[in-house]
Amino acid sequence: MFDFLNSSFGDLLFIMFLVGLVVFVSLYFVDAGYGKMRSDKWGPSMNNKAGWLLMECPVFFVMLYEYLKALHDPTLGPIVQNAPYWVFFLIFEFHYFQRSFIFPFLLKGKSKMPFAIMILSVMWNLINGYIQGYFLFHIAPVDPFYSQLYTSAWLTDPRFIIGTLIFITGWIINMHSDHVIRHLRKPGDTKHYLPKQGLYRYVTSANYLGEITEWLGFAVLTWSLAGLLFFWFSCCNLVPRSNAIYHRYAEEFPDEFDKKKLKRIIPFIY
Repeated sequence: MFDFLNSSFGDLLFIMFLVGLVVFVSLYFVDAGYGKMRSDKWGPSMNNKAGWLLMECPVFFVMLYEYLKALHDPTLGPIVQNAPYWVFFLIFEFHYFQRSFIFPFLLKGKSKMPFAIMILSVMWNLINGYIQGYFLFHIAPVDPFYSQLYTSAWLTDPRFIIGTLIFITGWIINMHSDHVIRHLRKPGDTKHYLPKQGLYRYVTSANYLGEITEWLGFAVLTWSLAGLLFFWFSCCNLVPRSNAIYHRYAEEFPDEFDKKKLKRIIPFIY
């Protein structure tokens, strides 16, 4: 069982878990210079919409490539056509189609994104797309454990059902929170406002809460170390970033902020 852990792929998983830990610690000392925390110290910048599209779309295409490659393999093809693999593919691509090809064009304003942030994000998305796609469509079909797990019966397994519900919940939180942020200002208004709708009544980074909830769901519904890595890395990136945003809001809206007793990313906890 889990023969893949003794391979170069297993080594990659281990390395990326460690990289996530380094990212987590580092971001408590260095702000990721995009969005609300954008800083000139990150160097030259580009159009924010173009930056989002370029940094998010690689993972969409890598996952598509890995699935199509498996489909055309004489051994793997018949297996990955089974319902669980198809559902994994659709769930993952559903998120990244919206994130790559819809979300950037909903952004308002003329904000910038540092090239360095875009490049780092592209690198992560290429690696993550490979890890998720290669595991699901090239390792799982032949692994002794997962080849028996990912049968049609998996779609009625409590882990799949619970994970899917968690993923959908996270997606709804993420979409609504992004909508709230986009509509904080009327056209022509340049003031900053504290978001107050939805889960922003409890945390200052409800959009990040939605995203990590999505990938927690994905980790559960796939019941995989690859999915767990994605959840882990999302937390390592977004939790410290939510801390930076929390302190920025506290500086900008001290009176209103104290009254609300807001948390950073997990309601009532952190």
